[in-house]
Amino acid sequence: MSNVKNYTEQGGERTVIGGTLDITEDGKLTFAGVEVSPAVNQVDSTATDVEGLVADFNALLTKLKESGLMASE
Repeated sequence: MSNVKNYTEQGGERTVIGGTLDITEDGKLTFAGVEVSPAVNQVDSTATDVEGLVADFNALLTKLKESGLMASE
């Protein structure tokens, strides 16, 4: 066990981030080859019926997929 917050285990199979991981403006984070970024804000739902709630939920799903936080298929 290392005495630092961030370390890569011998062999490089696992990196532990116990501190902060800062990704610079030019950096990117990928998962399975797909770039991941923060999702666009989804406003609170004001739906008053199921149809409106479905529309709000689908808007959230679209934003998660576009950001790479959810697989699209």
